[in-house]
Amino acid sequence: HRISFYGRLAEIAGQYLKKGSQVYVEGSLRTRKWQDKEGQDRYTTEIRADEMKMLGSRQGSGEAPPREREAAPAPSAGAKKAPASSFGDMDDDIPF
Repeated sequence: HRISFYGRLAEIAGQYLKKGSQVYVEGSLRTRKWQDKEGQDRYTTEIRADEMKMLGSRQGSGEAPPREREAAPAPSAGAKKAPASSFGDMDDDIPF
């Protein structure tokens, strides 16, 4: 996705983010109209960042990379799944 940063957030992103950086971005969607070389109207939807949090560890900080999750043990052949609830039993929980 295309993400747009503005103001101080743009300065921070430009200084600290590199290709492949893990980052959490929260913002709003904006649609822009533009024209291509042939004069055709085009539209682009992008995320306008309001908040950003850098994830993961810094390179060279001496921390080990995060370990991958270990696979969960496979269920035994005799194990039975609980039946999925239906929407009909939800009416009793509605307070009105």
